[in-house]
Amino acid sequence: MDKRDAVSSSDFIDIDPVVFCENETEIASKSNQEEKESQESVEKCEEARHKKVRMQSSEEDLGDGLKILTLKPCPISVGTSLENFPDSKESPVIRSSNGCYLSSGESGSMVEDAWDRLKKSFVFFKGKPVGTLAAVDPSVEALNYNQVFVRDFVPSGLACLMKDPPESEIVKNFLLKTLHLQGWEKRIDNFTLGEGVMPASFKVLYGEKETLVADFGGSAIGRVAPVDSGFWWIILLRSYTKRTRDYALESLPEVQRGMKLILNLCLSDGFDTFPTLLCADGCSMIDRRMGIYGYPIEIQALFYFALRCARQMLKPERGGKELIERIDKRITALSYHIQNYYWLDFTQLNNIYRYKTEEYSHTAVNKFNVIPESIPDWVFDFMPLRGGYLIGNVSPARMDFRWFLVGNCIAILSSLATPAQATAIMDLVEERWDDLIGEMPLKVTYPALEGHEWRIVTGFDPKNTRWSYHNGGSWPVLLWLLTAACIKIGRPQIAKRAIELAEQRLSRDGWPEYYDGKTGRYVGKQARKNQTWSIAGYLMAKLMIENPANLLIISMEEDKKIAKPRLTRAASF
Repeated sequence: MDKRDAVSSSDFIDIDPVVFCENETEIASKSNQEEKESQESVEKCEEARHKKVRMQSSEEDLGDGLKILTLKPCPISVGTSLENFPDSKESPVIRSSNGCYLSSGESGSMVEDAWDRLKKSFVFFKGKPVGTLAAVDPSVEALNYNQVFVRDFVPSGLACLMKDPPESEIVKNFLLKTLHLQGWEKRIDNFTLGEGVMPASFKVLYGEKETLVADFGGSAIGRVAPVDSGFWWIILLRSYTKRTRDYALESLPEVQRGMKLILNLCLSDGFDTFPTLLCADGCSMIDRRMGIYGYPIEIQALFYFALRCARQMLKPERGGKELIERIDKRITALSYHIQNYYWLDFTQLNNIYRYKTEEYSHTAVNKFNVIPESIPDWVFDFMPLRGGYLIGNVSPARMDFRWFLVGNCIAILSSLATPAQATAIMDLVEERWDDLIGEMPLKVTYPALEGHEWRIVTGFDPKNTRWSYHNGGSWPVLLWLLTAACIKIGRPQIAKRAIELAEQRLSRDGWPEYYDGKTGRYVGKQARKNQTWSIAGYLMAKLMIENPANLLIISMEEDKKIAKPRLTRAASF
């Protein structure tokens, strides 16, 4: 284990094992013999429920085929460690017909089916796997779903790395091929994009000679370059290195240069007064007009995550030392900005509600001159007394109060969120389960834009109607992010519950891209079937919940060296 990620393992969280037993009314209706056997099982369940145990990655047999899966606590800022997690080879657990969680071949067959489908999506270039297709759905026109998307491949690559033994070849080939594509000249019309821009996607053209064709945003729906591709590339490179210990790859001059190009693009001087990264609408997973222009939390969290990953891998030679110093300064400023200005809980909401406006001074409380009347009505009912989250966007006179799952979960995994904030985010998920999880995990954003607001913000987008696609749709791929965040803060039961929901329908529905409806009840109206990252997201969730040590591949601990900024009076006063 990398010493930089090691934390104390002295603290453990005591939890009650969760065991679901038969309903008493159902027991009463059975024969005397069945009733006796069931009662014995119930008594064992109750005995186990009241027994405080240390979270271990193992199973305890309670008889009658009933097992309790308990887990060691996972690290976050609570000071626990994953270093001692043993590999778990136990079967998955799902809810059976009698209400208990049992080891079942049905869940195992779903996992096997998922792996088969994932492998069928592999894309080969000159005989070597270099990525996965976005979807393999022969029932509809391919459009751009027959390409390898950088962000889409990340869960596929991570799932391959988490296997035992890992299938690391496809990840290494993907990293090198996308790095090669980064060096291409990138032109849209008569404009040349920045040298460090990574492609949104690429595809292999098969003919007399196999060739790669990359898209840097010029063929995208909104003609927007992907800001997140470069960040995901750096994050995946670190995950590959941690899993394989192949430090030679990250040390290659071309890999070091690729990282530097991405970072120089993001750290270049400009007119910004904030450490956050200014972005256009449609520059991330939400790749259509959804009002995320400005400083969206998803990009800021990925930016922070990539900076910390690069900080570990960059070599001081050839300008690396100066870049590392710039990274350190940006990490400090960015973490302070996000933790203080993006955070919203009941207390902060009440403070904003009472803000004064038009404050002109370094002593201003309402630093962005947000008008309290601009707070949407829904947020007052949505905000519980226990819990909080990082809001979607903060810029002058504007706060986007919507919940964005990707940004909040990445903030937990990268330790951008403080320990208290990370815990509060999971509190919010529990308190607002029906809204954020519903019948099929998980809402990419909440709430949906409707009516006049939808017309203005989306431009009448027929794909992003209310509770559909990126406008409040439910995306199974996000299971892996929720699972990783839950395990990191020592609350895997939240992730288990979400996984069990997905297992009820995901395979039966043909692994769709997304679900529609306020609770995610319906397969999305334009959702592709056999969506690769829906499959990979499920596999990742299962791999982590069964062996929480896999979290180390994608998680980072709080950096104690990040200096707390000292607030000083501006030089102009």
